[in-house]
Amino acid sequence: MKVLCVAEKPSVAKAVCNILGGGYTTRQTGDQYLRNYDFQYDFPGWGVCDCTMTSVRGHLTDSEFVSKEAQKFHFNPARLFSEPITTQVKNDLRKCARNIENEARHARKLLIWTDCDREGEYIGWEIVQEAIKKNPNIEVRRAVFSDLERSHVIHAARNLQQLDMNAVNAVAARMEIDYRTGFAFTRLQTLHVQKKFANLKDSIISYGSCQFPTLGFIVDRYLARENFVPEPFWYMTLKCRVSRKQMNLKSKRGHIFDRASAVALYARVCESGVLPKVTNLSSRPTSKYRPLPLTTVELLKLGSKALKLPSKTVLQLAENLYQESFISYPRTETDQFSDDMDLKPLLAKQKNSPIWGDYAGTLVDGDAFSTPRKGRHNDKAHPPIHPIAHCANFKTNDHKRVYELIARHFMACCSKDAKGQQSTVDVDWHGEKFTATGLVILETNFLDIYPYVQWTGSGELPAGLEVGKELPIVESMLAEGNTTPPKLLTEPELLALMDMNGIGTDATMAEHISTVVNREYVHRCNAQGRQVQRGKAEYFTPSPLGQALVEGYDSIGLDRSLTKPFIRRDLETQLSQVAKGEASKDVVVESALISFKDMFDLTKREIVKLERAIRQRVV
Repeated sequence: MKVLCVAEKPSVAKAVCNILGGGYTTRQTGDQYLRNYDFQYDFPGWGVCDCTMTSVRGHLTDSEFVSKEAQKFHFNPARLFSEPITTQVKNDLRKCARNIENEARHARKLLIWTDCDREGEYIGWEIVQEAIKKNPNIEVRRAVFSDLERSHVIHAARNLQQLDMNAVNAVAARMEIDYRTGFAFTRLQTLHVQKKFANLKDSIISYGSCQFPTLGFIVDRYLARENFVPEPFWYMTLKCRVSRKQMNLKSKRGHIFDRASAVALYARVCESGVLPKVTNLSSRPTSKYRPLPLTTVELLKLGSKALKLPSKTVLQLAENLYQESFISYPRTETDQFSDDMDLKPLLAKQKNSPIWGDYAGTLVDGDAFSTPRKGRHNDKAHPPIHPIAHCANFKTNDHKRVYELIARHFMACCSKDAKGQQSTVDVDWHGEKFTATGLVILETNFLDIYPYVQWTGSGELPAGLEVGKELPIVESMLAEGNTTPPKLLTEPELLALMDMNGIGTDATMAEHISTVVNREYVHRCNAQGRQVQRGKAEYFTPSPLGQALVEGYDSIGLDRSLTKPFIRRDLETQLSQVAKGEASKDVVVESALISFKDMFDLTKREIVKLERAIRQRVV
């Protein structure tokens, strides 16, 4: 019996073939990037089968409007909400599609080896559509896997599942909604802007329902900073002598925003003639918690902050490492390891590292191991991101840095929390409360392997403190300060906002950020807002056009602005319901398009407000 196996990427096809096939022969496909690998494998229930392993290169198809007129840019954009659409094989993948048709012709079984997420499920469905063109009776199965480690791949091959059509429908719904709304709003605003502004006559002003809220977050923070008005405040400081040492105390009252009140309060304690008195003295153990197991969003945030890499680059590097069988699948929302997952064999592989091998040894052979903390999320599809093999040779230094981050994070998860002792003293000075704390770190534990967080001890409080003791004053002061503006948005902060508000998925958020940068709606910059080279650009600032788009749409009068997260967040919730089989694809699509059409009509009527914002900011 012949079995056709199809992976999502050439590297995955080759990796799976190396594991299942042992020995294999290679054939050309007509597509210069793809190969067919022929081998035999003994499947449970099927016996020894003649297998051909091949792959696609991501999505096989694109959507397009059926009407040639609708495909023209000057076609009435209002009609795009209802114009018939179809899917076509991408021009550069026609040879790939033809290869699937030809190989499926004589196959009894089609085994899908695409990535195990919604997009992978849809790509699997695209593969099926090509296969049944020449073999409508081919039987379809799906391999479910989270990494390309040998035992995991073999387990997937011996425990085949069905394609998840609910996930397929969720992606199909999202694609149709995004396709129609993207083209309609992009054409509307582009045609109007090109007509009204000579300096933008060649510009495409694109719209996306994730792209615009992403831009909105950046503009909102920028405007909060620009419109910030500093406000003066006052606060009391106190320095006392304890056993020949000086101890700084902090006022519990905090900042006082009325100068007269601050002066009166300070004068009252200064003129009282009494000394500060210790009212409470305590000491308690404290901990610095080790990190939760690694999700995609946390990987992107950590990579952006610690490695100074764009989140899209971090994800691409992680995918490369996954395809090379060095790490588990890097697209996951799960932040808890299952109880039956044996982590020590994975840790043992890290003992080969000349850098952290000794530390890994203490986790495997010593008493340093601790069962990882459990987060609140489990997508039921993939475990947290973790290394599955030790790697010493990397394609680039950035691959090495991302792998090191993942490996160190995994070992930190399996370590003990850092331990410390925190002491606190409370002091009363004629009714005003002050406090000081001391921290002594007793056990560094996970901090020894995890340089991405800091925990610094301040030392013990001076000896000689006791409740009721009066403390000589060395210095007191009524200090003045000013409130400071919020900083520009960083990429980790932007990712957190997107995640919190449901803008995109863990697999697409980095792409949305990249899109608004590439469209030049925002720029990467330093803390002062100046554009700088990669590695020093930690913040985002909007371009004049990006700011104008947000201000223009916010002034149109929509119930929910297109630049705010609420519309997309609700849509993502509905798509998740489709993916769970709790909502109908057709109902969700129809409802979303009616809502977007209403917003489109209002935008068209009030387009002069968008024009006004662009004229003010850009022209």
